[in-house]
Order: sequence, then structure tokens, then C-alpha cells
Amino acid sequence: MFEDSFVIVDLETTGLSPQNSEIIEIGAIKVVDNKVVDAMDVFVRPSKPLSPFTTRLTGITNEMVDEGLNIRQALKVFDEFSSGMRLMAHNAKFDMGFLDTYMRKNIGKGAPTNTLDTLALSRAIVKDVPNYKLGTLANYFDIDYSGAHRSLRDCEITLEVYNNIRKIYEGR
Repeated sequence: MFEDSFVIVDLETTGLSPQNSEIIEIGAIKVVDNKVVDAMDVFVRPSKPLSPFTTRLTGITNEMVDEGLNIRQALKVFDEFSSGMRLMAHNAKFDMGFLDTYMRKNIGKGAPTNTLDTLALSRAIVKDVPNYKLGTLANYFDIDYSGAHRSLRDCEITLEVYNNIRKIYEGR
């Protein structure tokens, strides 16, 4: 159930559907033997300007993504970074849905399917929370949530949540 080596990934997107929305940031943290050994964060240039809502939520501006990689380049960077590692995400279904759709379309292969999901783990192990959103769990575990809704920061928060869930599980 718990692993010591993996890559945490988080995406920022322009919406909730991979068919109608775009990836605008990919962040990832590589963990080997329970130690962070590397990180990556890239902006992705979308096909149209960001909405004011997306900018308010993420803090990502049109100027930031204008300097970003195209989606194919960004996915290749991520694919190389995460090669051979199991992926982890909070609400993995969301991030993997986008990754799978965009990887198939742009680099000819789908996203890995054997992912760790801190949302599912928290539902199985953490009690006494009103919901299992990343922010709620961060609050529950007294994790600084500032800077959330940026890919790399969400990866850091996810790692802290994972480690706290693991402590609860191993303390049983």
C-alpha cells in the first residue's frame, strides 16, 4: 500500500475536462527511498488566453504561459523525468485523465495506469474530516497550504499528506 520511491505529479489546467481544457503547468517531485531527489516544473503554452478565473485560482498569468513549452515538449520533459517510476497524485483520476489524453495525442503513448492516489488512501485511513480535498487534509495535518494551486507546491503538499497518512497507518 505504501511505497518509498515514486514521482508525485500535479497539473494545473484551464478546466475540468481533458477534451475541452488544456494543461498549463506540469510539476513533479521524484522521491527515492523516502527522500526527495529531484523536482521539475514547466509551464505549457495554451492555444488561447487564460480566463480570469484560471488566473485567480492558480496565480498563473498569460505572461507566464507565453514563455512556456508547447504541450508536446512539456510532456516529453515529464515523461523523461518520470520514466520507470510509479506515479502518485492527489485525485489521480483527474491528473491521469489529462496526462493520458494529452500523451496519447502528442507523444503516442498513454500515461501509466498503476498510480498511487492520496485521495483514495486518505479515504481509507483518515477519519474525522468533512471531505478529502487536498486543502482539507493539509489543514487536518497542520501543513502549510500557502501557494496551493501551483503544480510544484501541490506536489509538496501531497507528499506531506502521504507521509502523514502513512504514519497513521503504521501506527495502527
